[in-house]
Amino acid sequence: MLFLLALIPQSPLPEGNVGIASKYAGDRGIDRDPAVIFHDDFEVGTPNQKWSMSFRMENIRMAKEPENVHSGKSAVELTLPKASAEHSNALLKIFQPGYDTVFLRYYSRFDPKFDQLGSSHNGGDLTALAPGIALSTPGIRADGKNKFVASFENWRADDAKPSPGEMNVYCYHPEQRSEWGDHFFPSGTVLPFTYKPGDFGPSFIKRPEVIQKLGQWYCYEMMVKANTPGKRDGRIACWLDGKIVADFPNLRLRDVASLKINHAFLDLHIGSNTRRENKKWYDDAVIATSYIGPMK
Repeated sequence: MLFLLALIPQSPLPEGNVGIASKYAGDRGIDRDPAVIFHDDFEVGTPNQKWSMSFRMENIRMAKEPENVHSGKSAVELTLPKASAEHSNALLKIFQPGYDTVFLRYYSRFDPKFDQLGSSHNGGDLTALAPGIALSTPGIRADGKNKFVASFENWRADDAKPSPGEMNVYCYHPEQRSEWGDHFFPSGTVLPFTYKPGDFGPSFIKRPEVIQKLGQWYCYEMMVKANTPGKRDGRIACWLDGKIVADFPNLRLRDVASLKINHAFLDLHIGSNTRRENKKWYDDAVIATSYIGPMK
């Protein structure tokens, strides 16, 4: 079926300390802001106390070591043991009935010796799931009515790239190239079939690929804006320490208005982790309906 969708001009995106967090020093009281859906600074209780679900709790703990904490006294640590079998750790927040535009901000740090190749989900995820659709449906295409997925993560295909690999958005959407979803890179490259440029419209700005330093805390933020059905005004944008590092406009993410963003994940997954035990830390997570920005 051929979809002829109207192009919509995209508005400028904010950057730096101009978001919700700028009003709340150290994020104190940010959970009371009317635009905030969820907040967890990982200072109270168990790692999953505020989250709807958790996966592999035996590999999740509250870290107290100063280098593993962004602010306060603790952060959450996800560990993947060395193993050939697929492993995945995650914290999941469900917010029904969902929203058309959602921002997810968190601080995160890779293990200083983090080393993985191939299939790995290692960041923040915003997902829209229709009623009756399972939480995890790898290999099942997005059809405009069942789901769409955006995961802000790193991809490393081989040892030629430094760990943890290049930042990208892993996306399930109705025009995806593979049943396993697409990887959108800041330059406009789309994996698979990289010979074919991404269809991000005339307003798309190519940006350099980014590989973060291991062992360093960064502020990550992703916005997912669901399109108006029949229009190409969907958009996914990413910030690193308050600077826009990727912006993908002109997206068709859904064909029905009832499909709304209603799930958020923080995760660490590796398809085959045969090199070493790998860890990642998360702290100061906020989900909101407007730009959050770095912690003041």
